[in-house]
Amino acid sequence: MYRLKKKFWHILVVFILLIAAGSYFGRPTSGDASLTWGIQQLASWSSGSSRNSSEHNQPPTKEQAESVLTPVVKQQLGGSIKWNGAGAFVINNNQPQLNAKISSAPYAVNIKDNQGRAWRGDAWLNRTTRQYQNRAETGNGATNWRPAGFLQAHNLTGGYSHAYDRGHLLGYALVGGIRGFNASESNPANIATQTAWANEARSSYSTGQNYYEGLVRKALDQGKQVRYRVTDIYDGNNLVPSGAHIQALSSDGSLSFNVFVPNVQRNIDIDYSTGRVAQR
Repeated sequence: MYRLKKKFWHILVVFILLIAAGSYFGRPTSGDASLTWGIQQLASWSSGSSRNSSEHNQPPTKEQAESVLTPVVKQQLGGSIKWNGAGAFVINNNQPQLNAKISSAPYAVNIKDNQGRAWRGDAWLNRTTRQYQNRAETGNGATNWRPAGFLQAHNLTGGYSHAYDRGHLLGYALVGGIRGFNASESNPANIATQTAWANEARSSYSTGQNYYEGLVRKALDQGKQVRYRVTDIYDGNNLVPSGAHIQALSSDGSLSFNVFVPNVQRNIDIDYSTGRVAQR
């Protein structure tokens, strides 16, 4: 805490000096740039301090994450499975089993399994598929629909205050620009019951699905083409998936990963056959 406070005050001093320098030399453009930079740095450090100290951003333990790696799940993942130290597992030495050397217009498709569960999302993405507007602006806002096993629990302690999100296979920000694709939160082929942590966590020390989607978003914003696949892994007839197998490969090879995000959360235990939740 002492180090964080010290860095905060250090940045504040630099911030003030930069504004003063901009004013002194009579260069509004430079002063504005300094002001913008200072605000961004202060915001970054402030939010960073909050994230680092926040309980709900903590990843699951290795023991909890491994609890979903049953023989059935491992068989579906294939290859080697290695803990990444931040809540997820690296599959097949991080080498995706995808072909990104294709010539096609952008697309996104969903496939259900033989039990009608949301199973796979497959896509070929570029900058045009990105969606920057929020759901309310595009008519894809929240509805009352819930996927199977979505037995929500609120007022939890020791982490996220709720258990579940409507977890997407293909994320809205990645595919929301594709005409004809149902990017709503009530698409039964694209939405499954997912813990708040597995869906939302997005830092390098807590790698939920949003973290890996962020890598894809960045690549698309840089003008890259990306082959992307998310497969929900179920153990037998369970209603709730054990986790999400996520792979991405850009056509230039600069983006490449193959991971499994377990559908767990530090402060709850889940009955995957029904979706019932117990506070830890």
